[in-house]
Parts: sequence; structure tokens; C-alpha cells
Amino acid sequence: MTPRGEARRAMILTLGFDVLAGAISMAVAVHLSWAVTEGAPNNALITNAVAAIVFGLAALFSFYSIGVHRQVWRHSGWPDAVRIIQAVGLTALIFLPVLFVWNRLIGFPRSSFIMALVIWVTVIFVGRMYALSLSTRRPFQIFTAVRRDAPLVVLVSSARRAADLLRELRAAKGGAPVRVLGLLETDGAEPGRAIRGVPVMGGLSELGKVLSLLNVRYGRMPWVAVTGDVRERAMMGAILKEAAASGAEVMALGLGAEGLHMQPVRPTDLLSRPMRQLDQAPVSNLLRNKRVFVTGAGGTIGSELALQAAQLGAAQLTLYDASEYNLYSIDLTLREKFPDLDIVAQIGDVRDPARLHQCIEAARPEILIHAAALKHVPLMEMNACEAILTNVGGATNAVDAAIACGVERFVFISTDKAVDPDNVMGATKRLAELSVAYRVHGTQLAVSMVRFGNVLGSSGSVVPLFERQIAAGGPITLTDDKVSRYFMTVEEASSLVLQGAAHNGVAGEASLYVLDMGEPIRIRALAEAMIRMKGMVPDQDIEVRTTGLRPGEKLHEELTYAHERLLDTGIDGLHKITVQARSEEPDGFQDRLQELLTVASSRDRQMALHLLSRLVPEYAPPECKE
Repeated sequence: MTPRGEARRAMILTLGFDVLAGAISMAVAVHLSWAVTEGAPNNALITNAVAAIVFGLAALFSFYSIGVHRQVWRHSGWPDAVRIIQAVGLTALIFLPVLFVWNRLIGFPRSSFIMALVIWVTVIFVGRMYALSLSTRRPFQIFTAVRRDAPLVVLVSSARRAADLLRELRAAKGGAPVRVLGLLETDGAEPGRAIRGVPVMGGLSELGKVLSLLNVRYGRMPWVAVTGDVRERAMMGAILKEAAASGAEVMALGLGAEGLHMQPVRPTDLLSRPMRQLDQAPVSNLLRNKRVFVTGAGGTIGSELALQAAQLGAAQLTLYDASEYNLYSIDLTLREKFPDLDIVAQIGDVRDPARLHQCIEAARPEILIHAAALKHVPLMEMNACEAILTNVGGATNAVDAAIACGVERFVFISTDKAVDPDNVMGATKRLAELSVAYRVHGTQLAVSMVRFGNVLGSSGSVVPLFERQIAAGGPITLTDDKVSRYFMTVEEASSLVLQGAAHNGVAGEASLYVLDMGEPIRIRALAEAMIRMKGMVPDQDIEVRTTGLRPGEKLHEELTYAHERLLDTGIDGLHKITVQARSEEPDGFQDRLQELLTVASSRDRQMALHLLSRLVPEYAPPECKE
């Protein structure tokens, strides 16, 4: 039987029980009244039958019109009890006038009317309390107040997490923010149990069926509330698919500093693993009471690194960015959150060595974080010289200024696109890695270079693009159905970057790290999941259209070269890279690097790409291919 058929059958049974109980209650009450007080008249059988039938029909009309038949007994609460009393009252108001019109109540015992109502209400409530005792072990739940405006939800959770959350729901001040109709337990428990009064309605595979049934019973689609481990990628994909097919909205139910709250499911829930819990003591020891200088401080990564440095006790924070608005935004945010922190905001371009040196010399930082870069792959293909000047020249200027000004630690943000690069952006970041590594030998500077993939939700990532396209009604545009990328949240990536900075403290050494990004995510799967987050169906409500790979784009990214080997750092999610080949600076490297920057300054694109390919042999630009 379909869920709609099951729901209709349940509603018919509910209505039949209440109506039949009413008719029988009236018949019993009339019989008892005659037996105890007045004695039966000559037409007793007809009078009793008519009274029972009229009462039953009045109950049928009242209970159906008020919607009592839609109640699910194991979900009953005080609003359901009030609705029952209203229906009983309406039945009484209908019954007496109709019976008066029939025979002016001649032969009908007046005492039986009150007696019938008492018997009927008792039977109705006892039936529901018995059902509650079987399903939730809480027979008096029907007399428990619930918020009438609370959204109806089906909770999807493990049994342990559900028990903790439901306890908090019952203790919530001002009433629970949601009304939990049932639980779908991911531990595989059989239906029929109850956890803290909430019935287990099955497992995750039954989500679609449960939603359809409850939609019919309640006349509206409940939300799907997820919590705990359910928010991991594999389960979230299945939940979003079923919920979107049913037209249900998926929300995250959690407990935070502000108490119990509901929030929309985020793209970060599609990552393949939960957020790592890292030991912050080494990073705190590194940053506490230190002066920190951040280039690209207004960008996605730079602003998060600045925020975490402030949280971990930096004594002074210098924010350096070429974008006035980005610099203003992060400066305002940090001043609001950390009013006692010494913050200096400096507008400047990393391509300007004099300005950069001036600001670093004035700040006298112990730690310099270089996050400034141009990262948009197709744009950098069209603006190759600008990418070279910023990504290579900017990194070279930053490390030179750090060495000259006596900085102790230098953190460089790299990318997975630096591995076997097929595009200008990746090639420039790879060259920047080499340039920084070669420059620090024999200096006071300890360098950590951290290579990772895409930051989920950053300004240049696909997530904001997809959100805008979904809001506009589609279509969502993909470059290729097979494209996959590594993703990580900006908070976790930044935290691991700082872990890398704390891990390497050897002067004159440049250590290269790579983040464990988990499994790569197919961009099409991400797009479809984001559509489902809005309660819509891909290629039905929102079209997903492929446009072809753009210049410089790969189908898949890698995090290491074949000649690189990963070493365990003892830090979850952070690996150190060692090179299994000659890694000394090649003869003439610095001269060719300077020649590249000079050519890029003259905006000679073809020559610049030729020189770039000589410095990064793995890179073969289309213009230089025979």
C-alpha cells in the first residue's frame, strides 16, 4: 500500500473509532439512565437507536470538520486534546436541536446526555493514552503543552545523539523550537521503540515513505531535521535526495552557545568527514603575545587566518591588502570582536617591494603570513603577466622583506593547482614555492608552505556561484560532468595552516606541507545537492547544464608530485612533503626569475609564458607547444 493509502486508512480508522465510540456511548448512557432512574418507555428501542444514530452523525460531522481524524495518536499533545474537546462541544450543539426537532425530546432521558459525553470523552482519551503508552511510554503526553507555532519535524539521528537532543528539547526555555513527530534512527533499530517519548518510525531508507504519510495526516509537509554524524557527506546525500523528491526542507538542529536552534543545511555538510578537533596549544604558544603581519588580509583565507591569530592571543595584527573594501571589512570585523587588540590596517600591493618593506619594517612582526594571490584560473589565463607579477613577484617581495626585517616565521599559502600545472595560476604558485624555498637557505627565517585545494564557500569558489544561479531559477552551469575538486572549510584549512607554522621552527629551512582534503567531490554532485538543499529536484526544477572545460582547467587535481613523499607530522590532517630528488637551486635560477618578472612588467605575454615554462618544466602553455 502506498503511503497516501496508509494515511487515509489510518484517518478512516481514527474517525471510525471516535464516531463509533460516540454512538455506543449515547446508547449505553440512555440504557443506564432508564435502568437507574426513569424506566424504559414503550418505544425505548427506537428512541435509543435514533439517539445513538443522530449522536454518531453529529460526531462524524464535528470531528471531520475540525480535523480530529488527522491526529496521529502517538504524536498527540495538548493542542490535539483541545481540538477533541472542541469537536465534542460541537457534537453536543448539533445533537440536541436535531433530536428536539425529531420528537421534542419526548421519551429521551435528560441525564443520559451528560453521561454520554462523559463516557465518550473518557473512551477517546483512554484510547489515545493507551496508544501513547505503547509507542512512547508517556501516556500523559496528550496533556503536555506544546508550542502551536513550532514547526513539525522528522528527526534523523543516531539513537545516542537523539536522546541527548530530545532531552535538551524538553528542557528548552520558552518551549521547544520544533515539534518532533518521529525519529528515523540511523543505527538500524526496529520501528516501535521510543526514545524520550518520540516514536522510532524506522531507518533512513524509509524517509520518503514517512514524509508522504505525515504530509497526508497533518496536511503539510514536515521539515527533516538532521543532527550529529548524520550531517556527514554520505548520509546527507541520501537525505537530500529523498527530501527533495518529497518537497521537504532539510534543516540542521543543533545545540550551540545560543541554545537549541535550527539552521539551513550548509554546503560544508557535504564534505566527506566531520570537522577535525585539533590541539590548539602549539599554535597558541606560537602566536601568543606575538606581532603578526598578514598579506591579502581581506581575502577569504587571509581574513580567517587573521581572525584565528587574534583569537589565539596575538599582541598586534597588521592587515595588508590592495583592496580598500576588503581591508575595511576585515578591519571592522576584528575591531568589533577584539576591541583591545592592537590592529593596524595598511593598504598596499605585494607587487610594490618598497611599500611592502616599509609596512613590514614599521610593524616589526615575528610572524608573516603571505596569503595575497590571484587565484581565479580562467582570469589568470587571460591575464598571465598580472598573475606572474602578483603570485611570483609578490611572494618573492614578501620573503625578501621578511628576511631583511628579521621576521622569524614565514607562512606561504600554496595550492593543489601547483602540482603538474596546466594553467598559469598553478604554474605561478609552483614557481613561488620554489622561489621562497631557495631564498631562505642560510637565513633566520623558518618557512612553512602549505598546499591545499578549494575553500568551500570562498568568494571565487563554485558555491556562491551556484547559490546565485539557484536563486535566479537556474540553470546551474558546470564545465564538465566529470570534474572533481578537493574541498575544505576555510576554518579548518586556516587552522591547519597555522598548525604547519607551529610545526616548523627551524631557521633557514622551508618545509612544504599538504592538507588531507579527504575524498574529492564531483562538482555535479555538489550542484545537485545544493539544489536539493532548497527542496528542489535537479534537472526538473533547476536545470544543470555543462559548458565545457575553460582554458587551463583540469578534470581532477592532485596534491603531490610523483617524486614527493608524504611524512606523518602527528597532526591530524597535516602531512609534510619530502622531495626524493635533487632539490638544490638550479644554476641561473635567480637570473631567469628576474628576467621573467621584467618581461611580465613589460606585458610581453608570449615571452613571459615561455620563461615561466622554463622555470617550471612541468608547465607547457598552449602558446609554447609545437
